[in-house]
Amino acid sequence: MTIRCIRSVLDDMRGIDAHVAVVDNLSGDGSAEQIEAWIGCLPDDTPVSLVRSDTNSGFSGGHNQGISARDAEFYLVLNSDTVVRPGFLATILKAADANPGAGFLAPCIEYDDGGQQVSCFRFPSPASELIRGARSAPVSRLLASREVSLNMPPRRDQLDWASFACILLRGRMIRQVGRMDEGYFLYFEDVEYCWRARRAGWRIAYVPEARVVHFRGGSGPVKALASERKRLPAYYYASRTRLFRQLYGPLGPLRANAAWILGRMIARLRILVGKGVPPSNAGEARDIWTNILSPLGDRHAREG
Repeated sequence: MTIRCIRSVLDDMRGIDAHVAVVDNLSGDGSAEQIEAWIGCLPDDTPVSLVRSDTNSGFSGGHNQGISARDAEFYLVLNSDTVVRPGFLATILKAADANPGAGFLAPCIEYDDGGQQVSCFRFPSPASELIRGARSAPVSRLLASREVSLNMPPRRDQLDWASFACILLRGRMIRQVGRMDEGYFLYFEDVEYCWRARRAGWRIAYVPEARVVHFRGGSGPVKALASERKRLPAYYYASRTRLFRQLYGPLGPLRANAAWILGRMIARLRILVGKGVPPSNAGEARDIWTNILSPLGDRHAREG
């Protein structure tokens, strides 16, 4: 999967001064050795290198290592479960030149059947947690302006953050606001990074002409678990707690949890009219309290 991703980028780099840094985050499954062997079979001047991490440093840590590997004007953050469409790099770089105030350039992310993924969002908030807990049409309509997911393509005034499955970062922005927060192991680090950069005056530009295929869930289990309403990993909730603390202050996690619980109470009112209660993820009523006493603490989670 990773080699297929690298090949798509290398094929699209012709005529562009660029380098591919592949970070192996201590996978321990032989991936690093296979990728290194494959790179060794390429022509000597092929602009690709392997960065081996001494630890599993999570999404933020892995990408920070890749960014640190080279000085560059732009950095393309790209999941291993993606392939770029032909012309992707030239298109997104042209958009970056045309939008000098944009620190992030977000492409159109597609499924492998050509359908468009939702990849642009508003910032989460206690109100969006109420929506998520209630899973009720009246609540969703009442608080529509606080819904996290946006209709694609998004309006410029709606777009707060975009998926880091694939996104172009401006080097000047990284040097100003710093690298990704390694207090996140996985999930929500892209939200926090966009929040931090936007507060520093940078904006996000959506580039629908630049297209990438994302085989969603190919590099992690959370999306599949969420769709089946199974219990999510502790690191997911540790990241959620950290995010609400950073975005909304010391009471942020409590406000978010209270809103979600209120939403679940509203969801249960459906019983009064003979309807079923929409399920939440297994164990979520307990798991949302992960790290509640130390929201900026252990990114792998300490239950409250």
